[in-house]
Amino acid sequence: MRAGGLPDVGSVGDVLEQSSDISVYLDADSTVQGISVNPESASLGCLDHWVGRSFKDFLTSESVAKFAQRLTDLAKSTEGVVRAIELNHMDNAKWEFPVRYTLHRIDDDGGLLLIGRDMQPLAEVQQRLVQEQLARERDQQLLRSEKTLFRVVLEESETPIIIVDPEKARIHEINSAAAALLGSKSDTLEGNLFPQSFEGRRRGEFMDALQAAANSESARSVEVVSRRNGRVLSLRPKYFRAAGELMLLCVLEPTDDSDIAGPEFAQSLVSLYAASTDAIVLIDGKGFVREANEAFLVMVDAMQLRDVQDQSLSEFLMRGSVDLKLLLESAAKKGRVRHYSAQLKSGVGTRTPVDISISSFRQRGGELAFGLIVRDTSSIQLPDVEDKNVMVSEEAMRNVMDLVGTASLKDLVSATSDVVEKMCIETAVQMTNNNRVAAAEMLGLSRQSLYVKLRKYGLLEAAKDD
Repeated sequence: MRAGGLPDVGSVGDVLEQSSDISVYLDADSTVQGISVNPESASLGCLDHWVGRSFKDFLTSESVAKFAQRLTDLAKSTEGVVRAIELNHMDNAKWEFPVRYTLHRIDDDGGLLLIGRDMQPLAEVQQRLVQEQLARERDQQLLRSEKTLFRVVLEESETPIIIVDPEKARIHEINSAAAALLGSKSDTLEGNLFPQSFEGRRRGEFMDALQAAANSESARSVEVVSRRNGRVLSLRPKYFRAAGELMLLCVLEPTDDSDIAGPEFAQSLVSLYAASTDAIVLIDGKGFVREANEAFLVMVDAMQLRDVQDQSLSEFLMRGSVDLKLLLESAAKKGRVRHYSAQLKSGVGTRTPVDISISSFRQRGGELAFGLIVRDTSSIQLPDVEDKNVMVSEEAMRNVMDLVGTASLKDLVSATSDVVEKMCIETAVQMTNNNRVAAAEMLGLSRQSLYVKLRKYGLLEAAKDD
């Protein structure tokens, strides 16, 4: 839009030269009749040789078509003005430069004035931006490639490695070997507070201990106990810098000999545990089930491990706490017990005669635990089954039979009851290894009543001698 009047300019050439970077006057045949270059646009150089030649001779092929189309639009325009156009010039095929022109008709003979702005500085800036963007994409691709390589190497390493941010005390990177020692998975542990992976470790005290060990001239380590599996481990810390940030590299080492046999042996044990036809149960020092294989689940009619986990083993024994107490006390005292006869009960009430072997061991945290192998003996055919089921000896039975005819039935039953009672007490005392408290619980008697019966049958002195 225009308002008011503009003064007549005496020297149009000076105005064009100062107000534009380049001005070109063309005739109706697009032949250059005149050209003006701003002295401050030194990059354009001297273009006097354009005069008398076709303007199209100095345009690239794609710009020739654009210029022709714009001339057609200008011819159709009633105002004699069209929107600006960007053209790429080519001078003797040696160099190119872009110019943004506005087109103006200045006479009736078809003369055309092109007032241009040199776009080389902007093009150079855009080119630098494109190059920087490409360089950034290459750097990002290289960074992703190196990060992938780092993760692959870290994961494939058999050395348990943890990279910790010492300022935040959080796990930055951890491989599967280290996660396995801690009893978890790497994706679960990444980002967690490092001290929380160990028993009894406070953040400040733990990080100070790692710093002291890392700064020590001699090789030092920090002993820790994994919170998840109770393993006793050794941490060897070492500081390093990455992109100017201080990081802590920790190498985990087991202090026990559980890994001496190697991963193949450990895998074989796991396979044997799962495939064994005998039930295998791991319980803690109080008798609560921690692990059990499929065979045990079948015996007690449990669908899955969580149905029996964290329950007392006494829940699955017919004599309950009596059997459990005997097993735990004997195993804790002797280290192992073989061939303990008992009955296992399931959730639906079925009973299975079993033979139990139990061994005690120390967990990596130092706590006492027990492992049991439970074998189903219901299918074992014993010789002379009828004789095995008779609790009264043949001699005792003959003594009772000899009394027939000499005593009443009541006296005969009383005599037989005494024989059976004596044999039951002897069996309970033998099964409990002369543990009279356990024997009394097994028989459903008080401790005082058991002593009375021991004296009655002359078993008290025999038990003392044993």
